[in-house]
Amino acid sequence: MSRILFIKHGQLRQLDLSRPMTLVATALLGILIGGSLFLAGFVAASWFSRPPEGIQAWKARFIRQAQEIDGAKQAAQMNIDALSAKVGELQAHIIRLDALGQQLTRMAGLKPGEFNFSKPPAEGGPETNDPVQHVAVPDFISNLGQLSAQINNREQQLTVLESLLMNRNVRLLAMPSGPPVTEGYESSPFGMRIDPFTGELSFHPGIDFAGPEGEPVEAAAAGVVTWAGPRSGYGNMVEIDHGNGYATLYGHSEKILVKVGEVVKKGQEIALLGSTGRSTGPHVHFEVLYNGKPVNPARFVNASGRVRLAAMPRSLD
Repeated sequence: MSRILFIKHGQLRQLDLSRPMTLVATALLGILIGGSLFLAGFVAASWFSRPPEGIQAWKARFIRQAQEIDGAKQAAQMNIDALSAKVGELQAHIIRLDALGQQLTRMAGLKPGEFNFSKPPAEGGPETNDPVQHVAVPDFISNLGQLSAQINNREQQLTVLESLLMNRNVRLLAMPSGPPVTEGYESSPFGMRIDPFTGELSFHPGIDFAGPEGEPVEAAAAGVVTWAGPRSGYGNMVEIDHGNGYATLYGHSEKILVKVGEVVKKGQEIALLGSTGRSTGPHVHFEVLYNGKPVNPARFVNASGRVRLAAMPRSLD
């Protein structure tokens, strides 16, 4: 005999499977349980094979968030690249400004350390308790762009100033100044005088500087040699064109040290003092010409601010 034992209401019961009704009830119970399990499996399979709308929405949201993160990363990288480019541009400008500033410092004759471009300007002030204001990256990049434009503008202005200073220095170097010798004395002035050979009144177009024979004769200004050789009355003569209509002559030299076409600097030795040509003794005849006409060299000789030569009443041609 087949029986199934089970507990109901706290009491042990038994089910006799040999009875027809019991067998039918047991079969129906098995069918019901099997159908429930099949339905549960079908629902589960449908759930996992086709997620509900809520899960699809969350999945789409995650995809959008990932895309937004990628976009933020790309924007941040672009901002970093833009900052790097601006910083590199500013560094290049600053290097040029430093070099230009040092050049202007030298050209302006400032003392060493008086204006040092290698150090930041002196600044200071009391500490404040004001809240810190942070600047957004786009605003910061925009400010860097404006600063770069200002630096570029200043660089152009300083370049123009450098050109002006350089032109001024070139003009100063090309303007005759100072005597042509470092030793000796002024022996005959510019203008009307008694000619030492004829004894008659005549015009003297330059200033004579007497000194030891062989003394170096220096260029009174920078320029180009346009004559280097004998000339009637002047003996061995050097002529230098300084531009802007000015030229200087150096006569009676013992020996000429330059040649025609040579570019000379101010103070460069161009000849040795002598007594060649129409001369009564070792001296240099110094003339200053403006547009081909002789002018008094005295104001150019005294323009250097150095008094090195004494005047003597003696006359030499």
